[in-house]
Amino acid sequence: MSLRDWILLITLSVLWGGTFFFVRIALDDLPPLTLVLARVVIGAAVLYAVLRATGEHFPRGRAVWTTLAVMALLNNVIPFSLIFWGQTAIPAGLAAILNATAPLFSVVVMHLFTADEKATPGKAAGVAFGFLGVVVLVGPAALGRIDTPLWAVAACLGATLSYAFSGLWGRRIKPLGLTPTFTAWLQLTITSLVMAPAVGLLDRPWTLAMPGWPAILAVLALAVLSTALAYIIFFRLLATAGPSNLLLVTFLIPVSAILLAGLFLGERLAWTHFAGMALIGLGLAAIDGRLWRRLTEGMRPA
Repeated sequence: MSLRDWILLITLSVLWGGTFFFVRIALDDLPPLTLVLARVVIGAAVLYAVLRATGEHFPRGRAVWTTLAVMALLNNVIPFSLIFWGQTAIPAGLAAILNATAPLFSVVVMHLFTADEKATPGKAAGVAFGFLGVVVLVGPAALGRIDTPLWAVAACLGATLSYAFSGLWGRRIKPLGLTPTFTAWLQLTITSLVMAPAVGLLDRPWTLAMPGWPAILAVLALAVLSTALAYIIFFRLLATAGPSNLLLVTFLIPVSAILLAGLFLGERLAWTHFAGMALIGLGLAAIDGRLWRRLTEGMRPA
């Protein structure tokens, strides 16, 4: 990767790591589903402005809307709702660590449901290490040794499973020939249309007190920085650095989230959380494969 790609990758990790930080602040004044709706509506509005400013064409057709409707469900509606709900009860750093398991679920989903992305022995070992890390994270809570609600952990893991299925479904998007910005905008727009009635029925936001400025600023940062801008950077990196290099951002997001939560929210994680994160990181490294290849190449005789 070029120096510009590395800068964008680190920037993306901070933006996505900041998601958990901004959500934690906003949840003090807003319920989870209302926060999801605010995020996607503002993010969609920003991306719509970008599309208009750049003069991009707005594709139409049933295939475009149906494909991206399912993608919006798997990539936005379900995971956003579950993560935000889970974060009402667990620290931002722990939520970020659990979110890092998405590639583990992706390996399993792709192996089970595709013919051309079967798990290699290295990826299978990575999944084993990663899920061992999840056991280390969840085990003390399951035994009642730490005050971490299992339902919140399950919600965050359910979100990562949904992300894995979104990757599987996302294979249908490339043949449509859509631009990355339009794809992101339509996903967020459809998510807004789905979430609006749910929020009206369940949260009834018009009955809520006006949120304070910290929550308002957190929502704006979540929508503009961690959603709209992050999508633009993500798709740019996907085109220039490729999907394998983009996997590196998964290593960096928990670090960013833990640092932000520790510095500004005073959150402190247990040693089991860091041990679990280390095992998940080892699993991700095995799935990525590059570190192992470099080590084995260095051991080969000249």
